[in-house]
Amino acid sequence: METTEPAPAEYPAGEDFAHWAVVAARAADDKQATNSIVVDVAEVLGITDVFLITAGRNPRMVRAIAKNIQDEVMKAGGPKPLRMEGHDTFEWVLIDFGGFICHVFDDDHRAYYELERLWGDRPRIEWRDENHPGLGEEE
Repeated sequence: METTEPAPAEYPAGEDFAHWAVVAARAADDKQATNSIVVDVAEVLGITDVFLITAGRNPRMVRAIAKNIQDEVMKAGGPKPLRMEGHDTFEWVLIDFGGFICHVFDDDHRAYYELERLWGDRPRIEWRDENHPGLGEEE
C-alpha cells in the first residue's frame, strides 16, 4: 500500500463525516475487523469530527482492512485520504480523511494504546445493521 496523494485541505461545508465513518466501519467489518467503534470527537477535538477505531488479528488483516476502508469510502463517493501512516509495519494504520480518521490496529497495539478508554466519554455512533452486525463487539 502506498501513501496516497493529498486531497484538498478543506471539504465542502456540511460534509457528513459521521456517514463516511460508518461506511468505513462497514468496510472494516467486511474484512473481519473486530470491536469496531465510531466515536464523535467533534466537540473536543479541532482537527477532526469522528474516529473509527478497529482491529485486525495480525498485520496481514490490518493491511486488508485498511485497504478496504480506503477503497470502499472512495467507491461510495467519499473523500480521498489526506494521508496514511503505518503502512510500513501494519501494526497501527492511521488513515486521515480530514473530517474523520480511521485507526486500524493489530490486537496487541490496540490493547496497548487503549484509544477507547481515552475517548470513552465521547458519544458513539451506531454503524451496525443486519448486513454488518460487528465481530467481537464488547457491550
